[in-house]
Amino acid sequence: MRTGLTKSQKVTEICFDEKVPLIHIRTHNTDLKKRLAAYAGQHPDQCRQTDADPETGCMEFEIAKGRFSFRLTAPYSEERRRAASEAAKKSSVNGMGRSVHKNLL
Repeated sequence: MRTGLTKSQKVTEICFDEKVPLIHIRTHNTDLKKRLAAYAGQHPDQCRQTDADPETGCMEFEIAKGRFSFRLTAPYSEERRRAASEAAKKSSVNGMGRSVHKNLL
């Protein structure tokens, strides 16, 4: 979708405080919008879409605090990167594509 916004203008804002039991999410990220919309459809008591701007592609949601999480991942070691690279090279020769590489990461 062409919105006229640059990538740096397409932000995701996640706001919450310790008092209110809801998290407010405002995003232009297509994958996150789809995931939140699907979740809101399945669990309307836990998540709901509160606004949408068709001109910019931005959508806003409210979700219960216990339903949204951040995942922190440790960086990969050089050894693990090397092993994944070798596996990917071998799999692309065999025509398997990137599936082996993804499984190793």
